[in-house]
Amino acid sequence: MSGTDRSRKTALPPGPVVILVRPQLGENIGMVARAMLNCGLSELRLVRPRDGWPSATAEAAASGALSVLESAQLFASTEAAIADLQRVYATTARTRGMVKPIVTPNQAALELRHEAAAGRRTGLMFGPERSGLVNDDIALADTAVTVPLNPAFASLNLAQAVLLVGHAWFLAHDETPPRRLDTNAGAPASKAELVNFFERLEAELDETGFLFPPEKRPSMVRNLRNMFQRMVPTESEVNTLHGVIVALRGKKGKGAKRSGG
Repeated sequence: MSGTDRSRKTALPPGPVVILVRPQLGENIGMVARAMLNCGLSELRLVRPRDGWPSATAEAAASGALSVLESAQLFASTEAAIADLQRVYATTARTRGMVKPIVTPNQAALELRHEAAAGRRTGLMFGPERSGLVNDDIALADTAVTVPLNPAFASLNLAQAVLLVGHAWFLAHDETPPRRLDTNAGAPASKAELVNFFERLEAELDETGFLFPPEKRPSMVRNLRNMFQRMVPTESEVNTLHGVIVALRGKKGKGAKRSGG
């Protein structure tokens, strides 16, 4: 799914730092960078990546998110990577026998927004691909984040985990309406244009005898109008429908040219 518009610059509040503790594969770090940029996160910290740093395989997997990799910081320990942060959330898929708050990504996102509004620096910590964070790492965090998933198969790869938690953070600020029209498809037809089409269609159907018997005509007309209203057709689409009527009647000439919109 591609929808990148590089001409747009979205103003987002400062996001949490993403900390990868002992990541194993360069390509996974690259995919994490891509997931971060998808969600408006830009600060990446790496604690002892197994295959070293920088990584050509990470750059190849980043798919345009090189800015995240180029500014990534390298640390020798988890303690050093989180030293300047006031709040740290550690992701884990299982309980660790510690007395520590456990939240969903959605709840973590709300809390992270609150922390950012208060001027506090925050971080999201993720463990190695094979085993996740060890208890010593989690002990350094204030809160654990667990993603609700199918308990019979809750395994996530590193980039998936970052994307799920990062997307929850993004949605906590996002104001995209849940439903809208694609205005790039053209302006919706006016009611006058729709009524003109309705009347033309109904006249043709009267002529063919479709709207019969007379006592059922009003309900049939309402059904047809309601059906087309639900479509929210554009001006171009209404013109195409006029062309369909012309074509079905077998007319030639000027009227038929309207079918192209």
